[in-house]
Amino acid sequence: MSEFKRLHPLVNMIYFIFAIGFSCVLLNPFCLASSLIGSIAFMLFTESNSKKNILYFIAVFIFAALFNPLFNHRGLTIITYFPSGNPLTVESIVYGLASGAMLVTVIAWFYCFSKVMTSDKFIYLFGKIAPSLSLILSMTLRFVPRFISELKKVSVAQKGIGNGIGQGKLTDRIKNGLSVLSITVTWALENAVETSDSMKARGYGLPGRSAFSIFKFTKKDGLYLFFELLFGTYALVGGINGAISFEYFPSYKMAGLAPYTISVYAAYFIFMVLPIIIEITEVIKWNALKSKI
Repeated sequence: MSEFKRLHPLVNMIYFIFAIGFSCVLLNPFCLASSLIGSIAFMLFTESNSKKNILYFIAVFIFAALFNPLFNHRGLTIITYFPSGNPLTVESIVYGLASGAMLVTVIAWFYCFSKVMTSDKFIYLFGKIAPSLSLILSMTLRFVPRFISELKKVSVAQKGIGNGIGQGKLTDRIKNGLSVLSITVTWALENAVETSDSMKARGYGLPGRSAFSIFKFTKKDGLYLFFELLFGTYALVGGINGAISFEYFPSYKMAGLAPYTISVYAAYFIFMVLPIIIEITEVIKWNALKSKI
């Protein structure tokens, strides 16, 4: 299990708010590269099956990179002209690459977010503040994997009685597929109603209701939260001050590499790889403890 995932929900939530927000707003090439490295490395480090997602990310990146120059014709450096007469510029190509990297990075961070921020963490953080919203979010986060799992079960069961999606003529396959989907959707709706009734029967959302929680804010959580806020806030202030600004149109323009700018870049990079630093630190500690046995 990921060490970062074991941290307090508040520490996890604050980190992802910063990381996803930075990835959406800061299109500086160095910031994009740092965020992309941090998100992909964290995903690969914590999920053994996540390597399959790399091909999906590559496809998304290529699509976004090729799609942008077809409709974005701004820029001063013209390479050639499309048959429609619109120019193809170097700036639009580079911006397309940056947009593709940004899209992949955000998707990767949300993937990590879904793995770390489980439904119990959502309810712990927002159960008292917004009980209805926290319940809906927690149900939504776990809906997709449970729906896919149930869909596979129904599909196997239907195949066992001769009504599989790949059995029979084309019309029969379509009919069987719709039947499998209908059964699964019915299960999902019934499950949502049962969950809602169950939580209501337990007094969820009522004022003064106590709740059991396994989460405790420890000194380790406080230490990691301090570093998150330190590097995250430093990078945020630097971004607001324009220290890491970068413009793609009409031509490339970026802030000069002053000592303050370099420090902001360093803080940004450390922040983005902070989960990996935490994981590696714990691995080193664990190996040191094993060596003493």
